[in-house]
Amino acid sequence: MKKVLAVAAILEAATGLLLIVNPAIVVRLLLGLDSTDSLAMLSRIFGISLVALGVACWPAGPDQPLYGMLTYGALVTLFLIVVGIGGTAGILLWPAVVLHAILTILLGGARLRHRG
Repeated sequence: MKKVLAVAAILEAATGLLLIVNPAIVVRLLLGLDSTDSLAMLSRIFGISLVALGVACWPAGPDQPLYGMLTYGALVTLFLIVVGIGGTAGILLWPAVVLHAILTILLGGARLRHRG
């Protein structure tokens, strides 16, 4: 479980750093939009991130970071699918959907194995 959580954390942190350094390239590659068209999309992803952060920081137990990543992975996967179905897609949108879906499934599986 720790390995999958670490991989998910590294990938999300790297994406966050790239968004800080060069948001236009991330928006173009992921959503296929100019930076002026992307504010609402990025705001929604930012909102999903804050919800997941809230879940991860909730003082309920040692598995909260896992629940935070599961929340983020599931919500961002669904959001990106809706975005793609709506016709907005950059070259990395569908690979991002697949990656987030795989990570979410792996994290969920790790949680189930850890529980049992």
